[in-house]
Amino acid sequence: MSSNKQNYFQRRNKPKGPRINYRITSSEVQVIDSSGENLGILNVDEAINIAKNEDLDLIEIAPNAKPPVCKVMDIGKFKYDQQKKANKAKKKQKKIELKEIKLRPVTDVHDYSFKIKNAQKFIVKGDKVKFTIKFKGRELQHPQLGHELMKKIQEDMKVIGKVELHPKFDGKQMIMVIQPL
Repeated sequence: MSSNKQNYFQRRNKPKGPRINYRITSSEVQVIDSSGENLGILNVDEAINIAKNEDLDLIEIAPNAKPPVCKVMDIGKFKYDQQKKANKAKKKQKKIELKEIKLRPVTDVHDYSFKIKNAQKFIVKGDKVKFTIKFKGRELQHPQLGHELMKKIQEDMKVIGKVELHPKFDGKQMIMVIQPL
């Protein structure tokens, strides 16, 4: 009884990947042989026999086509090629990061130019840059200093980037995001 319960609660996994050989549900399929030649529409059993004669598998490549397209090849080689294609596509993706540069309304000229150079490097590399101006104490009574600094940053960055999020106050800090052109 306990083994019966165990079987009842087991998860039924669908087989991953394409259907091969006797798992192909269609009665007729379009067959492409191992050399890439189109053999036409054949009965599934005939196609499987052709694959078995070559010591290969019949793999359903396009299951949604009418009739489904199957290819005679080794399943291991097919899975390897699919994995290689997936890895190649993943390599080509560009992951955009958000880099943050923190300033104060009283940041000195040299520090400002150093941070702007770093921001320009980030933007040229393809990342977004978030500028944060932190206000402390009585600096909060002079938000115009933060707005002037943000305008200066926009002016310095307009050649290589554009403003994604315009300057706004968020508590005791002012935030602006610049993205690459």
